[in-house]
Amino acid sequence: MQNQQLSPTSYSLFTVVIGIAIFMGALDTTIVNIALPTISDLFGISMGTASWVATIYLLIMAGSILIVGKAADIIGFKNIFLTGIGIFTIGSLLCGFLPAFTQSFETLILARVIQALGGAMMVSVAPAMINVYLPQEIQGKNMGIIMSLAALGTALGPTVGGFLTQYLSWEWVFYINIPIGIIAVLAGRKIIPGTLDKINWNDFSNFDKNGALLIFIALAAILFVISEGDSFGWTSVTILGSTLLGIICLAWFIHTERKSSDPVLDLGLFKSKTFLLLNFIVALVYMVFAGVNYLLPFFLQIIKGFEASTAGLILTALSAGLMICGIIAGLVYNRVGGKKLTLCATVLMAIGYFLMSRLNGSSSTLYIITCLFLIGAGIGLMTTPVSNMVMSLAPAKKKGMVSSLLSLERFAPMTIGIAFFNLFFVNSVLALAIRYGIVAPTNLSDVQDVLTIGFDLSFFVAFIITILIIITTLIADWEIKEEMHDAEHSYISMH
Repeated sequence: MQNQQLSPTSYSLFTVVIGIAIFMGALDTTIVNIALPTISDLFGISMGTASWVATIYLLIMAGSILIVGKAADIIGFKNIFLTGIGIFTIGSLLCGFLPAFTQSFETLILARVIQALGGAMMVSVAPAMINVYLPQEIQGKNMGIIMSLAALGTALGPTVGGFLTQYLSWEWVFYINIPIGIIAVLAGRKIIPGTLDKINWNDFSNFDKNGALLIFIALAAILFVISEGDSFGWTSVTILGSTLLGIICLAWFIHTERKSSDPVLDLGLFKSKTFLLLNFIVALVYMVFAGVNYLLPFFLQIIKGFEASTAGLILTALSAGLMICGIIAGLVYNRVGGKKLTLCATVLMAIGYFLMSRLNGSSSTLYIITCLFLIGAGIGLMTTPVSNMVMSLAPAKKKGMVSSLLSLERFAPMTIGIAFFNLFFVNSVLALAIRYGIVAPTNLSDVQDVLTIGFDLSFFVAFIITILIIITTLIADWEIKEEMHDAEHSYISMH
């Protein structure tokens, strides 16, 4: 299936196609958030119910992404990738059309499930395709581009969604994907090596079906608990039952994978200290990023008094730093090396988060933009070396598996980060209010003072976690051991 090679003239076009798909998949994790109040009013539902438009996408993406990565190793990247773009595009059309046509909120949820399945197929194999199809000397640059686009899509979601909802309609947060998806499919058919072979279902005879089902239920249940625990109540029957289900399925999954001859996720990969630590870095970076990115709009609007549109513009400083330094990281990766680049990145993030912990109502807009740019720059510099190193450590026959793991480590920690920082912020504010005797506040400045301290404490926690990331970077062994992976050409010739 993947026995052709890219010509040098196709390298850039290939990266553009991969980048477009991964940007769309990431964008849709956050683009709909700004449209939820409109959807809530239109269908006459509560904001909690409307939030399922965002929640279901993330749950399906996280639950299916490892399964899709494993399937890609069996039937080929091109089959999975282009089919994923097609399903995602159809799902986007249905998300915009079906709810208005049927006057039913439930059809929007169903359409989001379809869209999420396509999204998982797109983003799960993107890093593997860069690692397999491009020469080693340009992998760093191109990995930097696509991973930066992934993070950029997540960061830009609220801004793009707000613009489309305000000036067009909420349906356009989905319709915008349709022309882009069609172009990506047509271009991908010509540019991506190999042919779109008919799927031979016999290839799945040894597929770890039990493991796939268990990991889907486990991840979906655990992320549901994390994202909805506050809404349902942490001691409610629903949350406690979901927690138990997630733990049981996860434990059963680990037991199953250890015995499987062809597991969905090879747990033996984590015996490598380097592989384990680098994946840990990715998860922590995106957890902190998501949590802080969630709190920032509240700080800008409540403490600084900015309108939503102005707050959105200020937040683009983070996206700008991420995009610029993501490209720079790709260009200098081969010369500087992964460890130095990652250390530089994490130091920039630490400085940015520390400066944010000093924010208050009198902080200048330039100061805030500087903080955001430093954080974005750090994430942009970090993503390329860590992702490239993890993919280089992956055995040739497990590129899809490891690629999907990297994608999972972007999406799942986002949910954890938002829930953790929200919980920490709320409890910090409540504790401060009790400490200062602010039970029935009559002075607005007292409330703002307490909220400011709550924000600062949350941002300081982000700084402390980033220090942990720096320590992890220092103790990780950045040398690729030959026994960790097979020759690259053996994978391509197999397919």
